[in-house]
Amino acid sequence: MKRFLPILIFLAIGIAFAIALTRDPRKLESVIIDQPFPDFSLTELNDPNAMLTPELLKGQVSLINVFGSWCVSCNVEHPVLMDIAGNETIRMVGINWRDDRAKGQDWLAKRGDPYDVIIFDPESVLAIPLGVVGAPESFITDKTGRIRYKHSGVISSSEWTGTLKPLIKRLETEP
Repeated sequence: MKRFLPILIFLAIGIAFAIALTRDPRKLESVIIDQPFPDFSLTELNDPNAMLTPELLKGQVSLINVFGSWCVSCNVEHPVLMDIAGNETIRMVGINWRDDRAKGQDWLAKRGDPYDVIIFDPESVLAIPLGVVGAPESFITDKTGRIRYKHSGVISSSEWTGTLKPLIKRLETEP
């Protein structure tokens, strides 16, 4: 029996890896799903005198997108967000995360600004309670400001049309 112990251990480890590799890391379960958007009071990126709170998310479904001028993947995602902003009627809220205000403004000036409003979060005051681990990350909130979906990584055109847009349309029909 002792001869087979290393083989059994190897098989157990192999099975554990095989199971782990079948899971999509972009579909991580989040404890904030179906919870109210975290409380915050932060300034608007383009107006340091304008204070923003979770109240801005109430009344309509919103797509909240975490980005930064330093984020390479955000450059890949940005044309898709610009397309969504130009062709859809979704409120899009940006969270400029761990950035310098001037760099964030310049980044958007060069690439276009798809956002209706941009929360400036240089110290992760909002990102930490949201569980943000990297940019880009996106959230969808319902009309009450409750988080209904979290997407980690770049939003592709196929992700938009196949997952996010249908969810938003469904949430827009809810009271």
